[in-house]
Amino acid sequence: MRDVATFRSDLRAWLDDNDLTPGNDHSLDGQVEQLLRVRRALYDADWMRYGWPAAVHGLGGPAALRAVLGEEVASRDLAEPGIYSMIEVLAPTVISYARAELAAAMVPLLLSGREQWCQGFSEPGSGSDLASLTTKATPRGADWVVSGQKVWTSLAQYAARCVLLTRTGPGHDGITAFFVDMDSPGITVRPLRTMHGVDEFAEVFFDDVTVPGERMLGKPGDGWRVAMDLLPYERSTCFWHRIAYLFTRLDRVLEQSTIADDAELGAAYLALHTVRCRSHATQRRLAGGARLGAETSVDKVLLATAEQRLFDTARDLLPGAVELTDSPWRTEFLYSRAATIYGGTAEIQRNIIARRLLDLGKE
Repeated sequence: MRDVATFRSDLRAWLDDNDLTPGNDHSLDGQVEQLLRVRRALYDADWMRYGWPAAVHGLGGPAALRAVLGEEVASRDLAEPGIYSMIEVLAPTVISYARAELAAAMVPLLLSGREQWCQGFSEPGSGSDLASLTTKATPRGADWVVSGQKVWTSLAQYAARCVLLTRTGPGHDGITAFFVDMDSPGITVRPLRTMHGVDEFAEVFFDDVTVPGERMLGKPGDGWRVAMDLLPYERSTCFWHRIAYLFTRLDRVLEQSTIADDAELGAAYLALHTVRCRSHATQRRLAGGARLGAETSVDKVLLATAEQRLFDTARDLLPGAVELTDSPWRTEFLYSRAATIYGGTAEIQRNIIARRLLDLGKE
């Protein structure tokens, strides 16, 4: 069993000897193909199997090994960190809530790059207010029939499976999760073009889609618990990957900038360093068995703030790179504008901090 330091050292040596550098296709199709290529290579060499339980054909060890792997992938620009990190949200959910034999069959498909999955949570009328979702699942014999719409579903057009939240009754206890095959009759996917010019998100329509009862995650009414258990992974390991990537972008600003502004660079570095320290503490708590909750809203606010500050700095210190050229800086700057929206808006996160951590009440 490798410890974290040995794992990192051995992994770096392997990556130095095995070229996984992306090609010249920077389209979303190219990014997804590169993502699957990286997963396949890392799985075949066993790196992707560390940190996952033997029940899903993993090699065991602490989840920190997965964080190290994602950090190396992000810092070397081998795959876009946002879509790479989706495994850290979806695989633990299926391992925790799917039938054991289903998880054993499906999770290796995701880890090995043979499949991409998506997460069907947000709806047109229930973004940050997840509990107000209306997509309905109705029992029909041993099966369930799903009707409704999801939106902002990342990579749905590439996905073979979807972790889907539905309403099966009133209130939080009336939310049920399913693991749905995306090629099921009645599913329609429509990609959404965002202002940074990439169709990363999609709206997904479910028109009387039959889902086998054995594809339920947990029991009827467990959907809210599924969503809350998913959150720690989204705001721990995934954030760690994103932060590693953002530090590479700060390094690139330093390399390319012809304007000396120590104050602005210092502010960007301080924001990134602050969220990295916070994320490190969060990961240590998760590794120690702590149940994460409202305090991860602090991580979300810090990361969104740091990301926007970094790309504001890039705009200010690389004249014209954002405004006058069709460069990666423009794409990333525009994408960073959404950092305070996706995954729970900054306003919602601050309300959670005020009410649940600081006990400031509802007003």
